[in-house]
Amino acid sequence: MLDIKLIREKPDFVRQRLATRGAGDAAKIDELLKFDEQRRKILAEVESLKAQRNRVSKEIGALMGQKKTAEAEAMKVETRDLGERIARLDQETAQADAARDALILQLPNLPHESIPQGKSAEENHEVRVHGQKTAFAFKPRSHVELCESLKLVDFERATKLSGSGFILYTNWGARLERALIQFLLDLHVQEHGYTEVSPPFVVGPQCLEGVGQFPKFKDQYYGVAEGDDREKLGKLYLIPTAETPVANIHRGEILSEKQLPVRYCAYTPCFRGEAGAAGVGTRGMIRVHQFDKVELIKIVRPETSYDELEKMVVNAEKVLQLLGLHYRVLLLCTGDMGFASAKTYDLEVWAPGQGGYLEVSSCSNCEDFQARRMNLRFKAESGENQFPHVLNGSGTALARLFVALIETHQQADGSVLIPEPLRPYLKADQIRA
Repeated sequence: MLDIKLIREKPDFVRQRLATRGAGDAAKIDELLKFDEQRRKILAEVESLKAQRNRVSKEIGALMGQKKTAEAEAMKVETRDLGERIARLDQETAQADAARDALILQLPNLPHESIPQGKSAEENHEVRVHGQKTAFAFKPRSHVELCESLKLVDFERATKLSGSGFILYTNWGARLERALIQFLLDLHVQEHGYTEVSPPFVVGPQCLEGVGQFPKFKDQYYGVAEGDDREKLGKLYLIPTAETPVANIHRGEILSEKQLPVRYCAYTPCFRGEAGAAGVGTRGMIRVHQFDKVELIKIVRPETSYDELEKMVVNAEKVLQLLGLHYRVLLLCTGDMGFASAKTYDLEVWAPGQGGYLEVSSCSNCEDFQARRMNLRFKAESGENQFPHVLNGSGTALARLFVALIETHQQADGSVLIPEPLRPYLKADQIRA
């Protein structure tokens, strides 16, 4: 959530930064300021009326002390009228509050001034490239072909179970998926200093609102009901990413500065409706409704957040380097960033069978945007309560990592070579038919 004080004091700056996103959000600032000014005027009037009521009440007390009962009773009518006016104005304040808050929740974060301006992914900036694309002496197969020939995934039976956009891992496919999850968790906990947590896979809507996924993207997530009780539908949601529960762990709390930085990592399945997304319903694993992911979350002091973002990107890159995968790091332009992000790097891994790059990690600094929505603060050494900066990153996401891995390490005989860091988990060095 944007700082209302910043919007009041620097409306032109806020409009300019929002305009770089190209989504038309800058136009909402005037309406928001109108409700905010209306609210402030009403509050000023309420305070004036309360002061007047207090003054009259004191006068009534004095009159009663002087046995001037008739005059006191007449003034009591005035205090009742003042009370009714205050009650009406309190209702108007609540209405203005609700209108202002509804608007401010719709506003995305302000892009950092270092972000390149652009309208779409085509205008993202390539920051660096690691490794080379694998040169094959044969035509590389797609992950669909490899999964079917090696019996790693049963696409048809997954559809039978849940419809299109779901995956049924089998045999070595299931073992490889599990090995990747364990490898990612061990790497980030043991080498990168994150604390592992295992959060609930269903959360209340306040958590989705806290990280900025509600209200804007409400149509993309799965609401949960208990049995057929539709009255409870919408009280809980399947998580779209571990960011949703993990970033909210300290919502409503005031941490001490000594507790920062907080660094969490978590494995969860992720559930997304992918409303209107191209690719859902086609065979394969590129875009699905349920996938696994290991997420990284940091809660840090504001002055360190951009250094922490660079470290998070390096942590995610280490995964791809250890698995022997070619990838590139992109700095997203203003028009391609997520709703809550102030600055985002994407890691895209090369998938030979696709002949293209697949996003497997997105690392973002949300600055204090999410902390404000969650009312998460820390007490600085000065004694002042401040909002920390919250960062999130995929460390990394499956099933696209799975896709890139088997397509990159496929062999001419149709087998898949297992990268060395995964061999202790699988107790094998190759997957064969």
